[in-house]
Amino acid sequence: MSDSGIDLRSFVPAQEIRARGRALRQRAPIPARDRTATGVGRPAVLDYLATSTANRLPHLVPLRTGRMIGSPFAFYRGAAGLMAADLAGSPDSGLTAQLCGDAHAANFGLYGTPRGKIIMDINDFDETIPGPWEWDLERLAASLVLAGREAGTSEHDCRTAARDAVRSYRLTMDTLAAMPFMEAWRALPDESVIGETQAHGLLESFKKAAAKARKNTSAKVVAKWTEHLEDHETGIRKHRFVDDPPILTAVDEHTARRVIIGLERYATTLGESRRTLLTRFAVSDIAFRIAGTGSIGLHSYLALLHGNHGEALVLQVKQAQPAALAPYLPTSGAYHEGERIVRGARLVQSESDVLLGWTSLQPSADGIELPFIVRQFRNFKGSIDPAELPASTLDDYGRLAGALLARGHSRSLDPRLVSGYLDGDERFDDAVASFAVRYADRTEADHAELAAAARAGRIAAEYS
Repeated sequence: MSDSGIDLRSFVPAQEIRARGRALRQRAPIPARDRTATGVGRPAVLDYLATSTANRLPHLVPLRTGRMIGSPFAFYRGAAGLMAADLAGSPDSGLTAQLCGDAHAANFGLYGTPRGKIIMDINDFDETIPGPWEWDLERLAASLVLAGREAGTSEHDCRTAARDAVRSYRLTMDTLAAMPFMEAWRALPDESVIGETQAHGLLESFKKAAAKARKNTSAKVVAKWTEHLEDHETGIRKHRFVDDPPILTAVDEHTARRVIIGLERYATTLGESRRTLLTRFAVSDIAFRIAGTGSIGLHSYLALLHGNHGEALVLQVKQAQPAALAPYLPTSGAYHEGERIVRGARLVQSESDVLLGWTSLQPSADGIELPFIVRQFRNFKGSIDPAELPASTLDDYGRLAGALLARGHSRSLDPRLVSGYLDGDERFDDAVASFAVRYADRTEADHAELAAAARAGRIAAEYS
């Protein structure tokens, strides 16, 4: 083997790799996936929340809590670490993939490729980390049950959606395992994937979401969230953000300077041509913006840059926390949390944001440097809300998400191993679906406990 650590001198036939996968059934029999929902080492719900918010901005923690109280599905979306505690120690095949880490159904969305093509893929990697591929799949399955319940879908149809997502994952792994390597790698999750997964009921929703996504650009942000400034000396057209508290607020001059320094550092994490592209812009304004439920309480900024002939570019600069799954999985030592997120996204996604990178900056005067990721804030982004889908379409959504998850995993884990392990066994679909229903029940109980604590005044919650 060369110094690079790879061997290009020998080829292992597919049947041998599949046989290795089948042999792993001795370690984790297929029926073992149907098990209790509660892990031995799970913390109490309020203890978990206290730990997960310890390093967040205190004045925003009640808002995060209030959003999690919104519904069991909302609670689930903010509790990836709690589920990791439940999954830790459960049987797995021993095969490791680069996980999304929070592969719930709402973390699949639309965005634009560098050439402007709209695709749908996993789109949140705050919790990405190498781990058992089964963890992502089980989180997806349970989320479909919760999303369906929120939409008023019957228990039978919720379970069916979860089961069909798992089946789609299994069949997609079979397909990828049989394809030429380069063809499988180049497969793009565009509109054609709907036909391939027989998710035809989603076609209209996809087209509507794609049409909205094409309008979701930096220019739209400027039109809605900024006011125009004219620099009469230079003739340069600039804009600045208009306060919209509590979601969007101005920062002081010192904070703005620190963010800009962080952006200048971030440029070194981009490829040379993309770095050159970035240097053609200049910063017009910086604002603080509250991010999604999982990120509320972290430092998160929007940077407004101006370019050619009134062109605008909006970048999101978001604090990176250690992965919520990290305490329950082997780690490779200390590393930059922003780099972890970026490298995970680049590995899993078929196409990543051309301006995705990482940096460090000091967001406050205490001198402590924190890790951040940087990405385009609006890059033709769109979504299909699984909690608003009717039963038949939720099932289609599950099949689509299961296929996308399999494709993502296959970029770090040989699909022939997974295909060999599963070996066409439909009992796997039923076992994961049973666990998903059981875990949705567990989540509803956790959510009820949090809501009761807020009503009793034991924990602060702000509803906005």
